[in-house]
Amino acid sequence: MSTLNLTDYDMSQERGYLCRFEAQDVAFSGDMKAVQEIAMRLPQILPTGRVRDLLKSNLPETDHAEFLKSCTDAEARLAMVHYSFMVQSYVWGEPEAPTVLPKCLAMPMVAIADHLGQQPLLPYSSYVLDNWGRFDTDKGITLDNIYMLQHFLGGQDEAWFVIIHVAIEAQAGSALALMGPIVEAVKNDDLKGAQTHLEEMAEVWAKINAIFDRMPERCDPYVYFERVRPYIHGWRDNPALPDGIIYEGTRFGSEAQAFRGQTGSQSSIVPAMDALLGIGHAADPLKEYLDQLHIYRPTEHRRFIDDIRAKSRLRGFVEGAGHKGLAQAYNANVQAISDFRTRHLEYAASYINKQGKSAAGNDTDVGTGGTPFMKYLKKHRDETKENLVKV
Repeated sequence: MSTLNLTDYDMSQERGYLCRFEAQDVAFSGDMKAVQEIAMRLPQILPTGRVRDLLKSNLPETDHAEFLKSCTDAEARLAMVHYSFMVQSYVWGEPEAPTVLPKCLAMPMVAIADHLGQQPLLPYSSYVLDNWGRFDTDKGITLDNIYMLQHFLGGQDEAWFVIIHVAIEAQAGSALALMGPIVEAVKNDDLKGAQTHLEEMAEVWAKINAIFDRMPERCDPYVYFERVRPYIHGWRDNPALPDGIIYEGTRFGSEAQAFRGQTGSQSSIVPAMDALLGIGHAADPLKEYLDQLHIYRPTEHRRFIDDIRAKSRLRGFVEGAGHKGLAQAYNANVQAISDFRTRHLEYAASYINKQGKSAAGNDTDVGTGGTPFMKYLKKHRDETKENLVKV
């Protein structure tokens, strides 16, 4: 029996890291119902150019302490989705970024984030993992059966960008479910079992990469850069907010806070693969950034990655076995991760770096997480390829 059962980490084979509840069925009452209604109107509010006034005049000022005392985990996570989208809209929805987040947003945002063990802005989990629904709940989590729940501006490009990630996360569940059995096979010196599971994992990765290849079908680079990307930036290492933002009325007091923006690098899929395969990254500022992203992940997903890293002896097992089939199966997965990172690098170039217009807060050379992303992505792609073992 594996000691890395996905259910112990709020995960599943069918959904991977995606929420295990049906987000579209979560219903609120009272103040939170009103809050949800306002948040869901962001596609109507943002084009007015006065999103800050409309949010401040319509949202109740509350820290949501009573809500958090009695809410379910699903309700807290959906509240995080709605509030984090409103926070991002308040900050980036008008030409000049503000230095203060008002109480009506800051207090509930900090309270809910603290409750969930996350940072008080939009994380990948709220943008993707908890922000989708299915048209037919009897059918799978596939691109023809899923939709984005909460939007900024709305439209096909924004939705496609998110649901591509949702579909990838769902597909990855089958690979994540193989990690425990692989760790056990290595522990038991079961060469055939390890090889078989690695071959199965490589097949899953072929499907993941095929989904990723479909990003350009309905998400145009120009539209992404101008209409999707501006709202997902953070306020750490961002030239538009060099000092961060003051969260009014919260435990932070009057000290401005700087948090990294939502980025696909906050997904836990590839870090778990790095941990399983024993892929390391050189100690430098970009490695430090990768480590910083760990705290932006849901707590249970962090623990899964940490446990995989602590338990996996796969790379040494493969190198010591001197078995061609096992080495080939291992390399197939290393190559798949390299291919994934290569495609990410290509998309970063076409969707961001090659766009003609750059503005403070939406720079063509600075990622939504606040890094020189082209250098960062290329470095980790190259380091992945260096981990292929000799056959």
